Parts: sequence; C-alpha cells; structure tokens
Amino acid sequence: MLKHKWIYTLFVYGTIFSICTLPVQADDDDDENRPQVREYWVSAKKVNWDYAPSGINKIKPDEGLGPWGATTQYTKYRYFAHSKNFARELPQAQHRGILGPELRAVEGDTIKIHFRNDADKPLTMHPHGVRYTPQHDGADYALSGQAGAKVLPGQTHTYIWHADKDASPGPNDESSIVWAYHSHVDSVTEIYDGLIGTIVITKAGMQRSKYDPRPKDVDKEFSTLFMVFNEEDGEEGGLMHAMNGYIFGNLEGYVVNKHDRVRWYLVAMGTEVDLHTAHWHGQTVLDQGRRTDVVELLPTSMKTVTMKASNPGTWLYHCHVTDHITAGMMARWTVLP
Repeated sequence: MLKHKWIYTLFVYGTIFSICTLPVQADDDDDENRPQVREYWVSAKKVNWDYAPSGINKIKPDEGLGPWGATTQYTKYRYFAHSKNFARELPQAQHRGILGPELRAVEGDTIKIHFRNDADKPLTMHPHGVRYTPQHDGADYALSGQAGAKVLPGQTHTYIWHADKDASPGPNDESSIVWAYHSHVDSVTEIYDGLIGTIVITKAGMQRSKYDPRPKDVDKEFSTLFMVFNEEDGEEGGLMHAMNGYIFGNLEGYVVNKHDRVRWYLVAMGTEVDLHTAHWHGQTVLDQGRRTDVVELLPTSMKTVTMKASNPGTWLYHCHVTDHITAGMMARWTVLP
C-alpha cells in the first residue's frame, strides 16, 4: 500500500511540474525573439593608411604596382569599435580592411551608437536603410539644426536607429541584408577619407540567438567595399582602385571551408568611374534567386548574395571592369578542403 502511495505521489508531482514548466519554456521562447537594444561604442580617428602594405603586387609580383606604387601611404580617417564605455579598442577581422565596424541588428531591434570624435575635424555617422528621426540623421544640412549633424573633435553623440520592417530583408531577400553608414558633414570628402562601414540586418526569427544577431543559416560572412579612392586630384597614380582599401591582392582573410554557406555583402561608393562588377573565380552565387558569378554595382549600391562553397582552391576575386583590373582592384579568396 505504501509503495502504491509513493508512486501516486510521484505521478501527481511530476504532472504538476511538467504543467508548470510549460509557460516558462514559452516565456523563454518569447524572450529569445523579443526585440533588443544593440549598443555600440564607435570612435573616428585620423590614421596613416597603406593601400599595399606588403609593398608588392601579390597577384602578379613580376608586374609590380605600376604608377599606383609610387606612393601607397596616405592620411585617412577611420571608424573603430570599442568595448562598453570606450574601455578598450576592439580588434577587427582581417578582411574588413579600411571598413568601420559592422553594426548588426535583428528586425525589430534598436541600434544605439555612442560615437566619439577623436579626429581633428567635425564628423558624424549617417546610416542608410534604417529608420531614424532628424536628430539621429547624422547629416549636416541647413534645416537639420541637430546636435548629431556635426560632432566636433573631442565630443560624443549617441545615435538611435531602428531596424524596422522597412530596414529588414524583403520577400525576395536573403535572411540578412547589408546597408552602409558613413560620415555626412562633407560626405564626399569623408567617404573618400575612409569613414564608411556596414550595417547588417537579420530577418526576425533567423538570428542565431538572442545575443547573436548573425543569420543562423550562414557559416561565413564577408563585406567588400569597391571604390576608387581619389588621393591626388585625379592623377592616375593617386586613383587607388581598392577593395576594402587595398590594391593588387593586399586584401587578405577571405577564407572558407568546403560546404560552408557563405554570404557576401557588397557595397560600392564613389563617382561615375565606380561602375563595378564583382566577380568570383571558381564559384557562382545566388543574387535574389539569379545564378551568376558577376554582380553589378553602381555608386552607393548595397547588395547581398550567397554561395555554397564547393570548389577547393585559392581563387581570384576582383572587379571585372578592364581598367580596374589593370589598376589593381583584385584580391583572392580560398576554399579549404
């Protein structure tokens, strides 16, 4: 009789425990998908930049750097990521080059950026794609009249941007898409200065976790800025045909494993000469369902494509515009076995 009583007690308590845990699990799931505030600390600094730090043409060493090798170092400005409250500067992935930190969010999130100007002239952060109010535009124009439109040297400003539905992947998009941000006091000069970065928005429900906004259906992600940096008022040797700020194969770090699902975020900036055609050797990509190995980019294009890495080897990755090839808009990418 005592044995049967214990069995009955365990059954009752076990049933109660099971029922009580169901709402907790539901709350956990709900919390996992609840919109977050993604907070970043970003500074802008004046730096010395080298378009070919190796000093050589890494694609065809015997051909050298041509007129673009006479001077490869210039004064630039860059965005840098920091830990909370600017406690320390954070390292950046090798392949990003001159690009500022990648800001990430999930559809529905709020992006909060604490921006500190450590440079020697007024600068800002202006986003594409996301939703913001005039005081968080980051653009200096006659009617703006907002503090964030011109952040003076030594000052800090906090920008609030929203990854609403209109900033997020559309019906024909991948699970994540790319937008750009850049300084907008004198945007033409400041983009050429190097003050540009990327924003990646992941579709709601496609993030890896509450704390990790990266898309869960992708193994590797890379961003590439195609732009001709005008360093010497149009002189050929100063027109740096760069990918992420590097020329002639000096951009490195594009390494994946066979079978990886790889997402490429492509951005182009510049003037009418910045008509680019991103081309991968050895592999094709899907561009909104279209199979191709060349993606067309106009100035201020922001495109997202995906590939399934399947062909081991080290391959060229470059702009296919002929004079851009000549001028060194080339890199390499590797698929490990």
